[in-house]
Amino acid sequence: MNDDATTPDPTPAPSAEHTAYPGEQPRLRIVVAEDEALIRMDLAEMLGESGYDVVGQASNGEQAVELTRELRPDLVIMDVKMPVLDGISAAERIGAERLAPVVMLTAFSQKELVERARDAGVMGYVVKPFTAGDLAPAIDIARSRWSELHALEQEVADLGERLETRKLVDRAKGVLMSRLKVSEADAFRWIQKTAMDRRLGMREVAEAVISGMPGSSGGE
Repeated sequence: MNDDATTPDPTPAPSAEHTAYPGEQPRLRIVVAEDEALIRMDLAEMLGESGYDVVGQASNGEQAVELTRELRPDLVIMDVKMPVLDGISAAERIGAERLAPVVMLTAFSQKELVERARDAGVMGYVVKPFTAGDLAPAIDIARSRWSELHALEQEVADLGERLETRKLVDRAKGVLMSRLKVSEADAFRWIQKTAMDRRLGMREVAEAVISGMPGSSGGE
């Protein structure tokens, strides 16, 4: 549903800005893209109440890309299905330009779209219907994966090799999360630190973790 009467212009929302006091962490700046006005307003309200700044709202994928280019937010939350340009195509453009991590709003019946979204570089998911409690974990995961992607880009120049390295690192993170009882972000930091300490590539460390070679257990 694309309710033109309530469709916002693809412009920033300056009233949502929050100036951090000395010693206070800056609030994350988020662009929301959803064509259904009620869901969009509910989402913006939830984010505001949870301590985020919604700096822009879009009702279609094209607007979402334009706003993200203009505002350079910390994160974009976007519905999968939107008019003009669908959410996955918009996420692909945002990711290709390295503008911001994208969290995708999906429905249980959209499993095939989730696969497409993953290939497009989407960093996290929130399943409808969602609550305020569903948002923060997805946002944290997306930002963590975005940081990982940049770290891999700095280490591996070749795109094909980078994709293969990312797959291996993801598998190794799973092993470490199970073995060391740590979060996904901590598992990646373990791989990154071990690589630096031992003057290895992250791919080599990931392969060692997966294969269970001696020395792959780190601080265990």
